[in-house]
Amino acid sequence: MRARALGAAKQLEQSPRLVTVARLAREILPGDSRFGDPLSTAGDEGPQVVGRRVSQLTAKRPGAVREAGLAAAQVWQSLSEAQGRGRGHDRVTIVFTDLHGFSGWALNAGDTLVLELLRDVGVVLERPIEDRGGRVVKRLGDGLMAVFGEPGDALAALFDAREGMAELEVDGYRPKLRAGIHVGRPRKLGGDYLGVDVNVAARLVERAKADEIVVSDDVLETVDTDALRVRRRRLKAKGTPKDLTAYAVERSGETS
Repeated sequence: MRARALGAAKQLEQSPRLVTVARLAREILPGDSRFGDPLSTAGDEGPQVVGRRVSQLTAKRPGAVREAGLAAAQVWQSLSEAQGRGRGHDRVTIVFTDLHGFSGWALNAGDTLVLELLRDVGVVLERPIEDRGGRVVKRLGDGLMAVFGEPGDALAALFDAREGMAELEVDGYRPKLRAGIHVGRPRKLGGDYLGVDVNVAARLVERAKADEIVVSDDVLETVDTDALRVRRRRLKAKGTPKDLTAYAVERSGETS
């Protein structure tokens, strides 16, 4: 009798109709209705940890219980965001970096030398980011994405990293840092950030030349420009606001 009841409950829990109703309910509830995938649960905050655990435990047996568990984590995440700990509320400084000429060199250098270089660059670049209160969001081959609380800290970290990188050389290749900085309120999803403000920072690094840091006008409004040499840089890129202005910046007294 008990086995029959458990079997019936299991069959009901996995009923396609009931699962569909549960998923439709998640569309109505506050928060990200797709909460539970690897991207949305990549962080280390409570809702993400719970959502990740629910996803793992129910991965082989999706059903209404899974949807209910994820719905609870979804609402929890939404409440956290409403209190200023999530997407769109926090103003952050977004940084993208890469290395000028890296791809061409790497094609001929081979995996061993490429790995050696990336390890050296990682130490030189990431240490000042951490020292200045920044956080590496993700590594992107020869570059990375990081976030800071203040644009001035981001600039100082990149100036320090660029100075340290001048000492590096692997097989005749001297890495030249390129960076883009923008300030905004991107959507936070798990441990990552998404949205127009992220796209802007990514486009800025594409406009940078070797050993150059390009920032948006929003960045210049919040830093001490008396300590900088500023040159306007033309920027027309898909996915960026039409009124956005970009500038290449150097510490006063430095040469490009």
